[in-house]
Amino acid sequence: MTGIEVAVGILFAWAVQKARRVAGRADAEVDRALDAAMDELHGLVSTRLGEQPALLELTAEAEEQAEAAEMDEGAGTGEAAVPSDPVRQRMQRALADAAEGDAGFAAAVERAVQQVQDARDRTAGRASAEGAGGVAVHGSVNVSAETGGAAAVTMGNVTMGNPPQPGPQHG
Repeated sequence: MTGIEVAVGILFAWAVQKARRVAGRADAEVDRALDAAMDELHGLVSTRLGEQPALLELTAEAEEQAEAAEMDEGAGTGEAAVPSDPVRQRMQRALADAAEGDAGFAAAVERAVQQVQDARDRTAGRASAEGAGGVAVHGSVNVSAETGGAAAVTMGNVTMGNPPQPGPQHG
């Protein structure tokens, strides 16, 4: 099953996200589609795996990383939360074993992973600008000028033509 590795990463991100929310670090504007897709994948996997040690370890490690990130907030490392190799491998094996014995479950995991990826793709393309004069662009921008013209996405005062030569009256 090709989506198992991705599913484990998503499950870990889901657990970190939930732990951060409990700690009060949820973003004010969580994308609802991405959140719902991650919840669906987690629900699907946790229903199937139940109290299997691999899932419990993954969740515990995510909570530890979320707590550490909360404590190191000022450090600004910007590192993505990822499970340790042993925990990731155990979770991949548990998920692969469950999928191997149940084609319906395997297909449901694949669909859920695709929904998360689609939602993530939709949110990744958003544009945002802050402050006066900020410009946000989602998509292509083509700025051009013909001979003797000026072009920019934003532009202050521009004088076109032949400006007067500087002299005593112009500073």
